[in-house]
Amino acid sequence: MNRVVLVTGGNRGIGLACATSFAEDGHKVAVTCRGQVPEDVTAAGLLPVSCDVTDAGEVEAAFLEIEESLGPVEVLIANAGITRDGLILRMSDEDFTDVIDTNLIGSFRVARRAVKSMMRARWGRIIFISSIAGRIGQTGQANYSASKAGLVGLGRSLAKEFASRGVTVNIVAPGPILTDMLASLPEEQQAAYAEAVPLGRLGRPEEVADVVSFLASDSAAYVTGAVVPVDGGIFMG
Repeated sequence: MNRVVLVTGGNRGIGLACATSFAEDGHKVAVTCRGQVPEDVTAAGLLPVSCDVTDAGEVEAAFLEIEESLGPVEVLIANAGITRDGLILRMSDEDFTDVIDTNLIGSFRVARRAVKSMMRARWGRIIFISSIAGRIGQTGQANYSASKAGLVGLGRSLAKEFASRGVTVNIVAPGPILTDMLASLPEEQQAAYAEAVPLGRLGRPEEVADVVSFLASDSAAYVTGAVVPVDGGIFMG
């Protein structure tokens, strides 16, 4: 069955790979983005919707636009996120709270709005894109790691809260993935990241998208509250 899918932060990287994968499978897909819409989004037939997930009013407006154009959101991929890296002694309050507000509270905002129609339909899929940083920590990323760890607690709480209504909630935790941000690093630094991975390479955004697609499918109806690593084995806890 074709579904209405929303991918927040779906204009690049892992988000765009997820959105493109759903579109190729015949689903109706909207992506939220800020600023200019990349050509990749329109070329893939995705519906771009302007939305800053730190603004509850913009979240509401985005959902109304999607509902009018495509219908109620049935699958939510909460992927929008930012970084404000820095050692903790040099990290400002704003650096910390901005990341938490976007990555964690922003995901809460979109999930809270999306689940209304899911509960009425007694079917829904919510998938939070976390990170290995939220499981093992990362020097210079206390804010980012905290936000991504928070998604695990949020996701598992919602999984219990919505289970009786047929809504599953899962968390995907990617490791080092070859996105634009990682590709911009020096080759020796990329090689060091790859060397730390048991599989000996960086992951591809499409490999994360494949796991997300499974969790959103009917085949994953008995999977909820799970944290699924897509990290080449770097974290085996």
